[in-house]
Amino acid sequence: MNALRLTVLALASALAQAAPGGGALAGDRPRVLVSTDIGGTDPDDFQSMVHLLLYADVLDIEGLVSSPPGPGRREHILQVIDAYARDYANLRTHSLKYPSPDALRALAKQGAIDSARPAGFGSPTEGSRWIVQCARRSDPRPLHVLVWGGIDDLAQALHDAPDILPRLRVYFIGGPNKMWSVNAYDYIERRHPKLWIIEANSTYRGWFTGGNQAGEWGNKTFVAAHAAGHGALGGFFAGLLKGTLKMGDSPSVGYLLRGNPDDPSQPGWGGRFVPVWDGRRTVLNRLPTEADQVEVFGVTEFALPLPAGMTRNHAAHILFDGRVPAEAVHDGRTLRFRFSPRDAKVWSLRISSGFEGLDGLTAKFTAVPPPAERTRRRSKVHPNWWIDDPDPDAAEGIHAGAKHVSRWREEFLRDFAERLSRCKARTGSDWKSKAETLHFADAAGECRPRQGGGH
Repeated sequence: MNALRLTVLALASALAQAAPGGGALAGDRPRVLVSTDIGGTDPDDFQSMVHLLLYADVLDIEGLVSSPPGPGRREHILQVIDAYARDYANLRTHSLKYPSPDALRALAKQGAIDSARPAGFGSPTEGSRWIVQCARRSDPRPLHVLVWGGIDDLAQALHDAPDILPRLRVYFIGGPNKMWSVNAYDYIERRHPKLWIIEANSTYRGWFTGGNQAGEWGNKTFVAAHAAGHGALGGFFAGLLKGTLKMGDSPSVGYLLRGNPDDPSQPGWGGRFVPVWDGRRTVLNRLPTEADQVEVFGVTEFALPLPAGMTRNHAAHILFDGRVPAEAVHDGRTLRFRFSPRDAKVWSLRISSGFEGLDGLTAKFTAVPPPAERTRRRSKVHPNWWIDDPDPDAAEGIHAGAKHVSRWREEFLRDFAERLSRCKARTGSDWKSKAETLHFADAAGECRPRQGGGH
């Protein structure tokens, strides 16, 4: 009996560790639109864009939107497409489904330049209009919107066309991006609570933290072994971040490549998530002290009574930790501003204002993880909202949920290495191997497998 029980437990453990099935690499072809701050505050978006384009044969890429914050622009998307163009002929020898460089250039759109003001939305942009246009297309498949930067263009699209909400599946690399675009996030959370969204505030860190980093799988050794010298895209990748792999936005792509994109609770390369809970918002109606606790990654709203004598002509701005700005607005009675802390720690703030009674005031508050009993109660307001697994066993250090990605590190990096090798010209033996399994059927360029072969 004991032996049988041990066998059953061993089998269950093996199944739990088994590689996830499904996803684009298994034949599904999801529609994808990326909103990125590439060239802005986070340079690893360039690496994730290289990764995305190398899988463009198994994804239906419909949009590449340059979104805030920071100086990132559409031209930075085009830089990566230019490298793709130099490798395009080699990539086509592996799959004729790689889109042409000009087709990709046509999908690159300029989104918002600045983060949304306190309302959470502003004026339509080329990027936000493109999100609406793609979402409204007659296609039974949902549109997967992968948000790598600020969520401002998505908020604008939902404001302008709320009818698109049921068509969307959003994977938001939150954390710092949420901190910088808290007003847009707050608008979506309050006004569009039924949106289907994965909010990955820390799970994404498993792409470059933890997992098997021995030998060629280290953050530097992988780049040296598998990116450097591998075509224009590989060389571009290797020249970023001093030759160190980060790719913090790539879990959103990995989620579509391997796993069950319809069910975030299932394992996959992009992580495994739990339903969000209520109570993540904190409202403070006075300047806080270090003893005041708010939820890390939650939204903290400061609603300070307006000092006597302050008018609408007196502007007020807040700076958190000396680097993250927030605009304060007042309705004649209250001064309001928002912040989303990306780390569990003590945060400081300083107010600058034309009103003497406010200018120079400072305060502190403490961001902490949510209590376990709160996380066990599924939200009654957000039925389709998913978030990092708070189970300590799923964390990489302080990063909740990150092991749900890092456990697949060797598997997804091995597959990425194969993709990078496609950028190199084929040798004669490579062509012979290809010819044994494929033949080219017609002038349209469709590649059909021979019997027993694959594509």
